[in-house]
Amino acid sequence: MEPSERSFGKWHLLALVLGCVLLSRCMGGNHPAPQQEPVKTGEWYRPVAGVKWQIQLQGEVNTQYPVELYDIDLFDSPVTLIQQLQKSGRHVICYFSAGSSENWRPDFARFKEDDMGNPLKGWPGEKWLNIRSDNVRDIMKARMDMAKEKGCDGVDPDNVDAYSNNPGFNITARDQIEYNRFLANEVHKRGMAVSLKNDLDQADELADSADFSVNEQCFQYDECDKLRAFVAKNKPVLNIEYNKTTSQEDLCRRSRFMNFSTLLMPMKLDDSSRVSCLQ
Repeated sequence: MEPSERSFGKWHLLALVLGCVLLSRCMGGNHPAPQQEPVKTGEWYRPVAGVKWQIQLQGEVNTQYPVELYDIDLFDSPVTLIQQLQKSGRHVICYFSAGSSENWRPDFARFKEDDMGNPLKGWPGEKWLNIRSDNVRDIMKARMDMAKEKGCDGVDPDNVDAYSNNPGFNITARDQIEYNRFLANEVHKRGMAVSLKNDLDQADELADSADFSVNEQCFQYDECDKLRAFVAKNKPVLNIEYNKTTSQEDLCRRSRFMNFSTLLMPMKLDDSSRVSCLQ
């Protein structure tokens, strides 16, 4: 080979490598998206459709509601609160964001710069995460371990619909399915229940993996039919509605007809007001 040909080959190879690196970044990171089968066997809490519940993510948690299931913040809730609820016969679901970084969380420094993408609109301090990143997945597994150590009966991973938003990464619908199954399987391996938070367009496919749905505003946006797969499997749809312009009587009538567990609450989820359609 002539020197000029060797030089051309070298630069051609370098350009190819750099192109692959850039493509990997645009495509959302370093984790492949293999098919995962749901983990279905094991011992963990499995709530049934129509369960009464309460969610409070801000303020001092009101423990007085006569419900079976409480959804509270993983980081902010001490072990003593979790044990208090469990001793009174409640099951405790621990909330954390699995699809966004929150700059006030104690493990925020573990995220790498290229793990984080675009800001979440309306939520200061939050950025979408690269769900294909191995580092992101390791952080989520550590959060699951924290939930297990604290004694949570299950977890409620939020922001698991990046593919239908603008995360700053080219996250596909298949990437999201794989990530949400990864979350569910890892939680089940730790003997806890797991929700599917929103992500209505993938609910049919993920109803086998998740133990219940946590949904916001499906009645307001006329999307509740997309969650029928959960109730068909006797799994709860834990629905929250924030729009007070909707007729409460009509909304609760529709919720009971669908066997949903609907709460009417303020968006802050601070227990400043609460109406349950199952009361």
